[in-house]
Amino acid sequence: MTTLLVIAKQPLPGRVKTRLTPPFTPEEAASLAEAALADTLTAAARVPAARHVLVLDGAPGPWLPSGFQVVPQVAGGLDVRLAAAFAACDGPALLVGMDTPQITPEILAPALCWDAHDAWFGAAADGGFWALGLAVPDPALLLGVPMSRSDTGAVQHARLRAAGLRTGSLPVLCDVDTARDARYVAAEASWTRFAARHARLTAPTAGTAS
Repeated sequence: MTTLLVIAKQPLPGRVKTRLTPPFTPEEAASLAEAALADTLTAAARVPAARHVLVLDGAPGPWLPSGFQVVPQVAGGLDVRLAAAFAACDGPALLVGMDTPQITPEILAPALCWDAHDAWFGAAADGGFWALGLAVPDPALLLGVPMSRSDTGAVQHARLRAAGLRTGSLPVLCDVDTARDARYVAAEASWTRFAARHARLTAPTAGTAS
């Protein structure tokens, strides 16, 4: 009976996807973030988890589908906030971020099976990670892991191995941090809101963003 956690920020200009500016304006970057979050939540909602929880920094908006419990993020660094999200679960939990709009229920489905695994890990192409699943959601497995670095994923994965956890691997995905990432993900996931929003913002008549 897995809890599916999505950790996210309210997509407000100047608070999200700041590495997309330039070439995008803060408003355009927030629009892309909103599309990515909407895609992520739509995919997550279709996963047959026991609970769907949005761990949110900010306030919900029209991008939030039904069926999600919304809880606020705690104060502190990202490792503290991730650890707290897991600590609030009393059974297996799978956590994903808002930066991989290309995820699908089929990609996430294996991580709801705990027969042969104690943990699931989804590495990001930039060296981070986009998903983490724990059969026993011990916050100590995350506290102190350096975040937003090129070795974040390696350090987190090493924590799992050091704890003796049988860890399954999810596909390596590109998360959207830079304009180059955005172009790549939009091309790879043409069915998403994110791809449609990116196409609109980068059309010749859309302004200076490219």
